[in-house]
Amino acid sequence: MRFSALATVLAVTLAACSSGKSEGAQSAQTSAPAAGTRHPTSGLAVVSLTVTSAKAKHAFKVEVAGTTEEQAKGLMFRTAMGADEGMIFPMNPPKMASFWMRNTVIPLDLIFVGTDHKILNIAAQAVPYDETPLYSNGRVIAVLELNGGRAAQLGIAPGDKVEW
Repeated sequence: MRFSALATVLAVTLAACSSGKSEGAQSAQTSAPAAGTRHPTSGLAVVSLTVTSAKAKHAFKVEVAGTTEEQAKGLMFRTAMGADEGMIFPMNPPKMASFWMRNTVIPLDLIFVGTDHKILNIAAQAVPYDETPLYSNGRVIAVLELNGGRAAQLGIAPGDKVEW
């Protein structure tokens, strides 16, 4: 009887692990989730976000890391993210921010959003697993994480407006 129970637990555990891998692979291959939904991998709320520069307006679907626990985990252990996806870390009240890349597998651009909704600075191409702190250049209302190099690719720069 104990062997049967152990075999059942092991089978359920393996099924859970393999479905998690499948889900991650599936979300990397499909388009970004619709705003107002939950992200299939993290379960976080997904909202629309735009970055407006002098030349263009860029639309993203971003996960909202709103709680202390969600912000502590961020994009750790994630192996892929869609080109127009990201994660926003709201800060209320506004404060100086520092982020690191502990357990973060993919390179990221960290975009620090000031109290006027304009980009203060960008820590571009943050190195996976690096624990060196990356700082805002002032008090921020949010930090936006995009795929590494995406900000430069789209011409996103300090002074651009971020709205969500």
